[in-house]
Amino acid sequence: MRPEDIILRPVLTEKGVDGIADKRYTFEVAKSSNKTQIKIAVEQMFAGVKVKSVNTVTRRGKLKRMGRNEGYTPTTKKAIVTLSEDSNSIEYFN
Repeated sequence: MRPEDIILRPVLTEKGVDGIADKRYTFEVAKSSNKTQIKIAVEQMFAGVKVKSVNTVTRRGKLKRMGRNEGYTPTTKKAIVTLSEDSNSIEYFN
């Protein structure tokens, strides 16, 4: 898989923006990816970045209704990537 297939988009929420000062970045990733693939993809996509750790969480889709029809929103996977102290910051978030 290419790094663009693994890292789908950044997650810019209040909690996610607070972590940027500590070199913690949040991304939405492919559901089939694992921590090792996410680490390699981040290091390839952003130059001068060294990943210290990767934490992942899978968020189940919620049940939504429109009248009598019901269905689930898509299941997504988030990755919280922590960079090492001597690493460069990711320019996209600055």
